[in-house]
Amino acid sequence: MSDNKKGIITFNDIAKEAYAMHPLEKAAPLKQKDHKLFIGIPKETTSQENRVPLSPSAVEFLVQNDHQIIIESKAGEASHFSDQKYSEAGATIIQSHEEIFNADIILKIEPPTASEIELMKPDQLLISALQLDQMDPINLNRMLLKRINAIAYEFLQDDSGFFPIIRAMSELAGHASILLASEYLNNANIGKGELLGGFTGIPPTQIVIIGAGAVGEYACKAALGLGANVKIFDNELYRLRRLQDNIGSKIFTSTIQPNILAEALRTCDVAIGALRGEQGRSPVVVSEKMVAKMKPNSIIIDVSIDQGGVFETSEITNHKRPIFKKHEVIHYCVPNITARVSRTASYALSNIFTPLLNDISNYGGFHDVIKIAPGFRNGVYLYKGQLVNESLSKKFNMPFKDINLLLNIY
Repeated sequence: MSDNKKGIITFNDIAKEAYAMHPLEKAAPLKQKDHKLFIGIPKETTSQENRVPLSPSAVEFLVQNDHQIIIESKAGEASHFSDQKYSEAGATIIQSHEEIFNADIILKIEPPTASEIELMKPDQLLISALQLDQMDPINLNRMLLKRINAIAYEFLQDDSGFFPIIRAMSELAGHASILLASEYLNNANIGKGELLGGFTGIPPTQIVIIGAGAVGEYACKAALGLGANVKIFDNELYRLRRLQDNIGSKIFTSTIQPNILAEALRTCDVAIGALRGEQGRSPVVVSEKMVAKMKPNSIIIDVSIDQGGVFETSEITNHKRPIFKKHEVIHYCVPNITARVSRTASYALSNIFTPLLNDISNYGGFHDVIKIAPGFRNGVYLYKGQLVNESLSKKFNMPFKDINLLLNIY
């Protein structure tokens, strides 16, 4: 999506650019109530979070539809969206972090910090990440006591049952992992001075990808496009079949059998961990012994590090110090890879958030839209002082209310 004044003409223009053209779950036709929104976008305070939820062109569209948007100064700076661009789009630039929390809807990337929760008010709507495995129960209780309504955007579903934000960020992470591998193979970044891919007369780069989900699929596509040889491992056969169908060609696939995986790792140049855990922790399928047998200066990129990591030797790093060496193998274990390509990631998020906010407006506001949009309702974890997410309830042994019962959906 381009950031010029012709970039957004109608809502349909934005919706067409939304990921995979899957809008969030739509309800049966109702008379649109055209509820005006007051949206606040704070500058992220979490270290190295460079993304912003709305691009200037998305802000322009929303403002043209009579919504009020306030954005903290320099909130988009890390994604190269200037205050001037947001101001020209119609947003009000606010210098005070505290003042942003006067808005009815707080839209942000990271979960709120304890100090931000203190600034929030009852019945306010928060749209942000939840990050279930890192959630602080104290902060959760603070939000409950304030009766804040909260949506975890990673749980929002479209009308096909997909999670559009997770999917979009996974695609980006898959592409980025191969570009990162290319960087760390060359001499400039302590690599062995190789070009990732294939070159006439020279054996191609050998890449092992562990996990055949969205991250694995898009890493595979990027690697094949550069001419590399790819081997994919996953314990779910349906994922392996789906990946091959989506790629449109036969590649090496295998279930995760330790001997076969160990041999593939021993001869590879790059290994990418892309397994997601069902219960919040990714399975460790590569032992330290396997890593020790990998080639010197080969590269591990553990995309699953935010869930603990696929490799036993993985340790969390950051964008300032992204790598370390263990057993002469380069490890890249930064949890938030997409923040490295924050401008692209911000556009992808904006393409999803804009139709979402439009739905809230068209169907009369948050309390109305959750009654008629199951995919939207799936993202709600706090509602009117009640915890309505069963996973959080089990994790912290807290009382849980079914949101469908609270809304009299049944």
